[in-house]
Amino acid sequence: MNTKRAIIIGGGVAGLLAAKVLSAVYEEVVIVDRDAFPQQPENRPGTPQAFQPHRFTPRSRLILTRLFPALIDDLISNGAHPARGKTVHLLNPYGCMTAVEHNHDAAFSRALFEWVIRSYIRGIANVRLLGMNEVTHLHTSEDRTRITGVAIRERASGDRERLTMTADLIVDTSGRLSKTVQWLTELGYEVPQPDRLKIDLGYSTRRYRIPAERKNELNTIRMEGDPFAATHAGAFSVIENDIAEMVLWNLNGRYPSTEPALFEQEVRQLGNPLLNDALMGLEPIGQPRGFRVMELSRQHFEQMQHWPSGLLVMGDAFCQLDPVYGQGMTLAAIEAEILEACIREQLNQPNPRFELDVLRRMQHSIEPAWWLNVVSDMRWEGVEYVGAQPIQGLTFAQNYFDHLVQWSTENANYDVLGLYWLIHSLFLSPQQLLNADMVAALAAAGGSGGAKRWLDRWMEESDQPLVERLSHTIPSFQGASFAALDQLMTST
Repeated sequence: MNTKRAIIIGGGVAGLLAAKVLSAVYEEVVIVDRDAFPQQPENRPGTPQAFQPHRFTPRSRLILTRLFPALIDDLISNGAHPARGKTVHLLNPYGCMTAVEHNHDAAFSRALFEWVIRSYIRGIANVRLLGMNEVTHLHTSEDRTRITGVAIRERASGDRERLTMTADLIVDTSGRLSKTVQWLTELGYEVPQPDRLKIDLGYSTRRYRIPAERKNELNTIRMEGDPFAATHAGAFSVIENDIAEMVLWNLNGRYPSTEPALFEQEVRQLGNPLLNDALMGLEPIGQPRGFRVMELSRQHFEQMQHWPSGLLVMGDAFCQLDPVYGQGMTLAAIEAEILEACIREQLNQPNPRFELDVLRRMQHSIEPAWWLNVVSDMRWEGVEYVGAQPIQGLTFAQNYFDHLVQWSTENANYDVLGLYWLIHSLFLSPQQLLNADMVAALAAAGGSGGAKRWLDRWMEESDQPLVERLSHTIPSFQGASFAALDQLMTST
C-alpha cells in the first residue's frame, strides 16, 4: 500500500475528518475545495445548509472528542454555549418530557464548529488546504482500473490553467455536488441507481440576540411536527456568543416562511407557550433564512462488480440523510472511524479489493440511518420512496415507534424514550428496541391510539413465534457500527 499522498475532494465536515485519520498514515494529505477557507467562523457558499441548526449527538460527540480531545472546551472558549446542566424540553403530539443535559457538551453554529475543526487540521504539518480550486476530472491508469490523480482548476483563472496532482488515494467528500457518478460513468463503469426519498423539505431559521438579563434562563426546546396534521416542527436553542436560533421545518412543499412577520406568526401558531416565552424580548438578527431539500439519495457503490482502486466516497457524496434528524455529522464521524480502521488493517494485511471493502463497511452503517430516515419521513403524506428494494418492516416500524413514543410520553418512561433517541442518533442498533422481548413488553404495556390497535392486531394475526416473525420483518443491521451504553457513561 503506497502512502505518499491522499487527496480529499471537499473541505466540509466529512473531508476534515477524513484528513484527520489519513494524516496519521499518508506523507501528505491535500484538501481541495471550491470555496476559500475562512480565517474566522463564517459560512461558506458551498454549504448552503450551514445557517440551519447543527448539533452533536452522543455518538458524534464520542467519536469527535476521541479524534480531538479538547474539542468541547475549545468550542466553548470560542463562544459556544455550554450545555451541561441545561434543560431540554422534548415535545411531541402526545405531550412533553424534560431532561437535563449531564454531559460536557456545547451548542454552536456550523460555522463555528467547522472553523474549530479546520483550525486543528491546519495545525497538522502534513495536511495542506487548497481553497478556491475545483477538481474537474480524475486521472486513471491506462486500463482505467486505478485512479492515479486529479485535474484541478483554479476557480479564479477560469478554464485556462489546470494543475495535475497525482495521489495514491482520492476521497470524494464533496457532498451533494459530487461528480463521482458522472466520472465513473465517463470511465465506462456501470453505476447502480441510487435509492431516493422524495421529501421536498423546507427549513427556515432565524437568529436572535439575547439580552443580558435572560442569558441564564433559556433552555432547549424541540417540538416534533404532527405528520397527520402536517404541522410545522420547530426547535429553539442558544448557540453561541449570546445568540439563539429558532427553526421551523416541514415536508412535502409546506415550507415555513422566510418573511419575518409570517415566520413569527407561524411560530405563534404552533401554540406552544414554551416557545413563545423563550422568544419574548429577544432581538431578531436579520431575516429568517430558508433551505430546501427536494430529495435524499443513497448510492450503492458497494454493489458494483468493478470499482477503481485508489478511490473512496464519504459523507453526503455517498448518502444524503434528512437534516431534521441531525445524523449527517454523526454518520460522517462513523465513516471516518471505519476509514481509520480499514487503513490500519490494510497496512497489516493488504487486501486487493480494499476500496470496495471500505465502501461495503460504510454501507453497513448507512443502512440503519437510511432505514430510520425512510420510516420516519414516510409518515408524511406526499413523501415518496424510490428504490430497487422495498423498505423492510416499514409499516410495522412506523406503528411500533408511534406507540412507543405515545406510551413512554404518557407514562413518563424516560428509559424507553431514551433508548428511542439513542437509536435515532445512531448510538445503538434499532434491534435494541425491535427485539422480541422489547416488542412483547411494549405491546403488553397498555396504552391507546391507532398505533396501539394496529400493533395488537399484528401480534394476534399469526401463531409464528415472535422472534422468527420479527427476523423476517425487520432488518438485522448486521455489520453496522454502533457504540455501547457504557461508552455513553464514560464520555460524560
